[in-house]
Amino acid sequence: MTTCIALLRGINVGGKHSLPMKTLAAILEDLGAKSVRTYIQSGNAVFHFAEKNTSKLAKLLAEEIHKRQGFEPAVLILTREALVKAMAANPFPEAEADATGLHLGFLASVPKSPNLEKLESLRGASERFQLLGSVFYLHAPDGVGRSKLAAASEKLLGVPMTDRNWRTVYALRDMAVE
Repeated sequence: MTTCIALLRGINVGGKHSLPMKTLAAILEDLGAKSVRTYIQSGNAVFHFAEKNTSKLAKLLAEEIHKRQGFEPAVLILTREALVKAMAANPFPEAEADATGLHLGFLASVPKSPNLEKLESLRGASERFQLLGSVFYLHAPDGVGRSKLAAASEKLLGVPMTDRNWRTVYALRDMAVE
């Protein structure tokens, strides 16, 4: 069995696309997942699964949520190894103490032609970013809420992305290694 982490995007935000975590866990179990545990209401789950093709599993999960809930969220599924590798590659290790200012943007694929120059032009004075493979690292110590860089990053990278702060990534990693 492979330990997987499901990252759902755009659920339970502003009263739209409601998906209780108990429902998410039940859907995953119905798809064959074992030992499902969820983390906070924003669509994070850790589980064991026999299928190693995470893209196929993400598609199945999105389709099943659509059948049951009437909307289809973006779903990205990482293996435990991929999450641990992304954390180890963090180019801003000194920012790990800023658990809500350090973000990892998990991309659906490696961007073919990201507009890094435009991203750099949007970077605030206190912000730093780096794209490493299919992970976009952003340290925004003043918060991502007002960050022009954070707001435009997915569009300028040209690849669907779901973002998690260091606190959430760390918690998911801990859940995945238990």
